[in-house]
Formats: sequence, C-alpha cells, structure tokens
Amino acid sequence: MNNTMIKIFDTTLRDGEQSPGASMNTEEKIQIALQLQKLGVDVIEAGFAAASPGDFDAIHRIAQQMKTSTVCSLARALDKDIKASGEAIAPALSKRIHTFIATSPIHMEYKLKMSPAEVIKRAVGAVEYAKTFTDDVEFSCEDAGRSDVGFMKEVLDAVINAGATTLNIPDTVGYRLPTEMGAIIKTLSDFVQDRAIISVHCHNDLGLAVANSLACIENGARQVECTINGLGERAGNAALEEIVMALRTRKDHFAGYDTRINIKEIYPTSKLV
Repeated sequence: MNNTMIKIFDTTLRDGEQSPGASMNTEEKIQIALQLQKLGVDVIEAGFAAASPGDFDAIHRIAQQMKTSTVCSLARALDKDIKASGEAIAPALSKRIHTFIATSPIHMEYKLKMSPAEVIKRAVGAVEYAKTFTDDVEFSCEDAGRSDVGFMKEVLDAVINAGATTLNIPDTVGYRLPTEMGAIIKTLSDFVQDRAIISVHCHNDLGLAVANSLACIENGARQVECTINGLGERAGNAALEEIVMALRTRKDHFAGYDTRINIKEIYPTSKLV
C-alpha cells in the first residue's frame, strides 16, 4: 500500500505564542524554527507579519535560514496584511501565505459586519493578491466549526478558482466533537476532491483537539495544524507529538498514513519549547 503523507503544519511560533506567558524574542523564535526543521515539520507558521515590526523581523529572519521547511505567515484578508506577509517571507526557498476570513453567521454579522456575498468577494480578492507573492496560498474559513457547510462550499469553490492550494477548516472555538468534525471534513473533502489539500486546525477547549484532528485525517484531511506541547490561546491547540505518535503507534488503525516527522527529535523539541 502507498503511504498517504499527512503534512504537519506547525504553528507554535504564531498560535502557540498566543498562550499566556509564551511570547518569544526573535532569537528564541529562530532557534525553535531551526529545531522544527530538524524535526521534519513540512510548514512552519513563523508569525503574523502585520502584527508588529518584531513579528515581521522574526519571520523575515527565519525565512532567510530555512532550507527544507516551508515558511508561512498569517494574514487577515486585507491587502496590508498580505503585503507584509509577502515581504516577510520573500527570502524563503519555500514560502506560503495563509490568509483567512470568518465564515460563521455569528462572526460575519457581529465581528465583520459583512454579508455572505461580501465575505466571498473579500476572500477571493485576498487569495488573488497573495498569489502575486507566492504560488503557495492557504485559505482558512475562520470559525468553520460553527459555519454552514453549504456556505463553506461556496467560499472554498471561489478561493480554489482564485488559486488557493490549501483549504483550512478550523474549529476555532474548540466546540466540535470528533464525529462532527469528521463529518464536516468528509463532506468538504468529497466536494473539493483533488483540487486542493484540506487542512484542519483544532482547538482544545473541550480537550478534543487531537481526537478531532485524527477524525479529520480519517475523513480526508491531508494537513494538520498543530503545536509543540499543545501550546496555544485559551486551552491550546492539537499537540503535534500526540498526533504523530497516534498515527505511528496505531498503524493497525491508521493504515497507510505517515508523516515526515523524525520522532527522535520530538523530545528535544518539546524541551526547547
């Protein structure tokens, strides 16, 4: 059987830094990025370039040093964010822009104050602009866990046509159960088919981030977003080491799935973080 490679997208330096007391200076971020590369992480989300000059500088310097891992910067669906991300990742051998906009009714109405049609238009514009900096563009439906699946299909179709290559479905508020997340991913994976990679980003508010991520892999997700030690805002994110070891240890159940992670480097990476 051919192994299906699951991409490991590590957001310790971006989402992980949002956990209380976990902020890092630029030198520490570079040290962690080099170790994540040694670990075999496919994509390193190095930060949010538009957030601060310090974040921009850290991403830029990490981008200069990575040889095998893709360097990614997060950006809201705003031109200024995307421009900052594009400039920050410019030196990287392999680079990605990760742009996002909320798609749940509650977020669209109260946070964005935008209609669904306006959200689709903004999402398409963001992806098209990001493509002027790199071919590797990831798009996220923020608060996908509470979004209408029919509307997400419309959004995903539009951003695929605009050039998005990875589509991330986050359980932003850590609300969903594994059966629910699995069903959402199955529906979207069947809809998208091989036009783009489906990714998941699960939060741990109910202690289900790893279980949800594994359920998503079984239902068509080919990238998981995770952090070392499960760091992250509120209750944290899915822990990279738990996902990787679940796939490795339970090969009888997860037959045919594998990652590029060098498991001998998990302990030193965990200690460093």
